[in-house]
Amino acid sequence: MSSRLKVSIVGGSGYGGGEVLRLLLDHPGVEVSQVTSRRQKGNFIHCAHPNLRGRTAIQFSSPHELEPCDVLFLCMPHGEASTQIDRLASFAHRVIDLSADFRLRDAAEYRRSYGEPHAAPAWLDKFVYGLPELSRARLAGARLASGVGCNATAINLALLPLARAGLIKSVVADLKVGSSEAGNTSSDSSHHPERSGSVRSFAPTGHRHQAEVRQELMAEFGSFDLHMSVTSVELVRGVLCTAHITPSQRLEDKALWKLFREAYSKERFVRLVKDRSGIHRYPEPKILAGTNYCDVGFECDPDSDRIVVLAAIDNLMKGAAGSAVQCMNLMCGFEESLGLTFPGLHPI
Repeated sequence: MSSRLKVSIVGGSGYGGGEVLRLLLDHPGVEVSQVTSRRQKGNFIHCAHPNLRGRTAIQFSSPHELEPCDVLFLCMPHGEASTQIDRLASFAHRVIDLSADFRLRDAAEYRRSYGEPHAAPAWLDKFVYGLPELSRARLAGARLASGVGCNATAINLALLPLARAGLIKSVVADLKVGSSEAGNTSSDSSHHPERSGSVRSFAPTGHRHQAEVRQELMAEFGSFDLHMSVTSVELVRGVLCTAHITPSQRLEDKALWKLFREAYSKERFVRLVKDRSGIHRYPEPKILAGTNYCDVGFECDPDSDRIVVLAAIDNLMKGAAGSAVQCMNLMCGFEESLGLTFPGLHPI
């Protein structure tokens, strides 16, 4: 009998679920037991995820056919997990939800950010926020972990060293994002003639992921002014955060290197990218496709106090499935990087 943990995925036909499955199929500590999908019930996995053809003989099952397992990944559309959490949590000792349903611990903040009351507010403070670089100690051995907002992840990892040191006065975070952020359900905005070639600002102000930054950085390290804008660009995967920071004191390049090295020198999946020359001297989402890395770089404006910090991720990986599997590793006592060491491709 296999000693590997039995893992199942609810809502496995979407992009996030497909990426979780891709990672788990090569994870030496787990065995994928079930993958559910209402839309794809009875079909083989490759019908939704052609990149996994020949990698598994599993067929999608109905969510109503879910069986007990050791770890359950919830990859459902936002708003669905919270309406079923009592039932779903009964199937596994450990649950990792990739949606926005349990990222925020405050029900009032959830309502402000998502425009409706939370369906299961009693569960909110039971989930650990699923970004290991911020929640590693709490994730170790935890039973429940939330997903992370991909845009929030890029901002949080861009700002963490400065926020931890109490050096941020204000931030304007400008994010360029790929189309897969919107998921695999078609809409007017994703229609090819409308989406192709576009540079479309869809959240110039008030993006809901700001709440995660307030919760994870400001509540922990002190408040600062945060302004955020998000623009869709001609990209499938990826987020590039360009954070324009007004610090509480002037900082030179040497001091910034010290802060960022202290914060990230031991982080397996955060890399400092700040070279003097070359086309890849700053973080670039393109070369991170399929990886769990976040690349972070920075520059000091020589004519002012302004600091520019850049952070790049694959929104489907470090911003979703990759962080979720990293959480599973911590929760289950696996080595943290297990199943996540793919370095990416170049050129692509």
